[in-house]
Amino acid sequence: AKAAAPAKAAAPAKANAPAGAGALRNNPDRDQPINYSADTGDVNYQTKVGALTGNVIITQGSLTIRADRISFKQNADNTLAVSAFGNPVTFRQKRPGTDEWFEGYALRAEYDGAKEFLELFDNALLRRGQDEIRSNYISYNAATELFKAEGRAATQPVPDSPGTRVRGVFQPRSDAPPGAATKDAPVKGTVPAPAPPPALQTVPELGPRSPAAK
Repeated sequence: AKAAAPAKAAAPAKANAPAGAGALRNNPDRDQPINYSADTGDVNYQTKVGALTGNVIITQGSLTIRADRISFKQNADNTLAVSAFGNPVTFRQKRPGTDEWFEGYALRAEYDGAKEFLELFDNALLRRGQDEIRSNYISYNAATELFKAEGRAATQPVPDSPGTRVRGVFQPRSDAPPGAATKDAPVKGTVPAPAPPPALQTVPELGPRSPAAK
């Protein structure tokens, strides 16, 4: 009888990088100092945790958060983790490598800077450039540029609440994106029609070469 072949060692598990990891590393805001101001505050400089109340403003690079009340901490990678309450909370940050900003408004906001993940609750509005979406719950991943909106009831009475509907507007694009089809450019994946053959032209009669020609 043949000896059984030795069992192969299991292949090591591969770690999957989170979506948009490159965008996270390239965001310059995390390399900037965190600045905050408020009417009153309780901040622990050892743990880098704070609670601020009254006209609160927190900034880090292009990131600005304004609220009536904020609890925050500085993460190990120098990003912010924020729970904010206001009427409204406002969130504004520039998209890395562009001149475009995204803005968020809601009665409550949760922001995880390590994941670049923003959640907006109650009468929420998310705006990127001229496009916007409204709902009582919106989440936005700035690293992947994906958002999610849910039509749900507000957790507190809100005038002009969008209710259980999701509403949004996409503005017309000012110019076609790279690779878009035009009348002079075929759609990707199609075979362009062959060009018509050139018209025949009369070729002048060739004369004898001059002595200098070789």
